[in-house]
Formats: sequence, C-alpha cells, structure tokens
Amino acid sequence: MSRRAPTLEDVAREAGVSRATVSRVVNGIRNVDPEIQELVRRAIGRTGYAPNRAARSLVTRRTETVALVVSGAGDTSDAGQNAFAARVFADPFFGRVVGGIVGFLRPRSLHPVLMFAESAEAREEVLTYLRQGRADGALVVSTHSDDPLPALLADARLPAVLFARPSRPVPLSYVDLAHRDGAHLAAEHLLARGCRQLATISGPLDVAASQERLAGFRDTLARHGHPYVPVAEGGFTLDSGIAAMADLLDRHPGTDGVFAANDLMAQGACQVLRERGRRVPEDVAVVGFDDSSIAVTCRPRLTTVRQPVEEMAARMARLLDEHLQGVRTEVTSVVFEPELVVRESA
Repeated sequence: MSRRAPTLEDVAREAGVSRATVSRVVNGIRNVDPEIQELVRRAIGRTGYAPNRAARSLVTRRTETVALVVSGAGDTSDAGQNAFAARVFADPFFGRVVGGIVGFLRPRSLHPVLMFAESAEAREEVLTYLRQGRADGALVVSTHSDDPLPALLADARLPAVLFARPSRPVPLSYVDLAHRDGAHLAAEHLLARGCRQLATISGPLDVAASQERLAGFRDTLARHGHPYVPVAEGGFTLDSGIAAMADLLDRHPGTDGVFAANDLMAQGACQVLRERGRRVPEDVAVVGFDDSSIAVTCRPRLTTVRQPVEEMAARMARLLDEHLQGVRTEVTSVVFEPELVVRESA
C-alpha cells in the first residue's frame, strides 16, 4: 500500500504551530517570526512535505518561474537566430550571469525559463508569455543598444529588471558596472608599467558598455598627454580579438600596451602577439576586462578588470523578487565597482 503524502497538518503537528502559520511560511508570507520560520522548515524536512505548486499559486498568485530573456537585434532568419543563440552560449559571460541568477533563485524554489528575443516576433512572444502570467517577471540581458524590449516591457507595465543601464531611459530597475572606472584602472596600470604607445580593442560600438569602456580609456590617457588612441573594433569574441590585434599591429607596429574590452579578445590579442614574435608583457602588455575563466587559462594569465558578474546577476534577481513581493515599489539602480586583477600579461 502506498504511503500517504505528508500534509500541512502533519507539518504543523511536528513543528508545534498552527496550520495557518505553516501555510504562511510555505507561501513566503513575511509576517512570521524568523525563529518560527526555521522551526517550520525543519519540520518540513523531517516530514518530507512538498507543497502543491498549483495550490500555492492560487494563494500567492505567482508561478515561481522567472523569464531569463537574452534580447538583441539582428538577422531574423532561422540561420541568424541560430547564430545569435550560438554566440550567447559560447560567451563565458552569459554562463556567469546564469550562475548568479540560479544561485539566488534555487534556494527560494524559483526557476528560470530561458527565452531569446532577437526579433520583433520573439519579443512579442516574451510579452505574451508574461501577460498570460506564465512567468512572474523577466530578467533581461540586452546585447544591443537599440534593443526595444526594455521600453516595451515598461510600456506594458510588466515586472522586469535589466542587466546593464538601458541606452534610453525607461522606468525599470537595473544593475550595472562603472565601466569607465574599469577602463581608467586599465589605462593607469599600463601607464605605470611604462607603456607609451597604447592602443585598444573595443567591443561592438553599438553596445553601451563598449562605448563606456572606450571613453574611459581615452579620457584617462588624454589626462596623461595621450590625445590619440588607436582603436580596432571587436565583437567580444576570440576571432574578433585576433583580427583586431593583427590590424593594430599592421597600422601601429610600435604598440607596447593594449587594453581589450573583454577577456576573449585579450586572449586573441595574446595569440597574435605570440605569432608575431612579440613577448607578453615584455614587448607588449595586455589588459583584459571581465575576469572570466579565460583570464586564468590564457597564456600568459591575463591582467584584467574584474566585473563581478555573478554578484550583479544575483542582485538583479533579488531586485525582481523584491518588486514582485511588493517590498520594493520604486525602480532603482545598483552600480557595482570594478577591480583590477594583476597577473602576468601586464
């Protein structure tokens, strides 16, 4: 004979509290003393009670799922959409974002649903998904400065939080990094090493973070009497870093210091320098950005500007949860500070 599934009454009996108190704890209602919450959670563990998600949703009006939306603009053909997804999954940055979000959501029994929004049709699917209540809200990572999705979400009054400040102001909360300050750290470090013929590999210049990093690097060098900085635009990929570094060396063979706007491109730069017989950092110093796993597998290991992606992603998820619970009613911004991590490349 099958064993009867534990009920709220069983948990209440085990914890020595009322059924109503157990219900409030299970449904995440906050007016319960923390000690009693812990008592109930232990009783849940001992009894093996599992809340009925459908019943819980009727009480909380939440689905316990969150849409993780990677949004951008570009080729809307099937091949283009597949390429967009492939680029996302190939970038270690996205893996760190997911890790930070899941690290916050899982202990709270919340679950992400991955969605892509690289076309008008896909963006409408996201809006419909949220309007139908199939997810409680959205965590949005935009890959393009002209991305219309943040404004569409704001106009529809759908709960959402953005990773990175939107290029056009919208009434949505966001987390971001002080990108100019990070580029300033890179420039000061290269100058302190004695580099005088500096160049940079920027990210795509239709991305706000790329623009900010380039501006921060240029501004700092200008303050030190360097009015012109050669720039090669990359695409945040290894191959684009290789192409950009080759271009810089062809145009400016005396380059002795390079700032790459992410670690993948810095790795590509190191590869080209090695192939051209340039020692890193003795002949050319290289500084990356992100402090991703690439930074420690690259040879030499990368000096880089750390972006605390996991912490930023977790804060983004926390902000959305606070909006959904009504704890936070006003939109807000959280800007993290970068940090220079010195290794062998510079």
